[in-house]
Amino acid sequence: MLDNLAKKGVMGDFQRQEGDTGSPEVQVALLTARINDLQAHFKAHKKDVHSRLGLMKMVAKRRKLMKYIKRDNLELYRDLLKRLSLRDSAN
Repeated sequence: MLDNLAKKGVMGDFQRQEGDTGSPEVQVALLTARINDLQAHFKAHKKDVHSRLGLMKMVAKRRKLMKYIKRDNLELYRDLLKRLSLRDSAN
């Protein structure tokens, strides 16, 4: 689980302006941080099916937000892919 300091750091990197916590890019960045954090949990707890379901929901939500960003602002989408290291090459 991300602590408040880590969340503020992620939000600070992706905010549009001061106090921005709900823009799609901030949401994607926070989801990515939580997903990456859970990866270590699943290495230790391979049979934790209930948490895996939550992970899959987070991945689906991130995918939907990225689809929205891609449709709305292609340059921002490509920038997010690079900054979050989500893909090797941006489409």
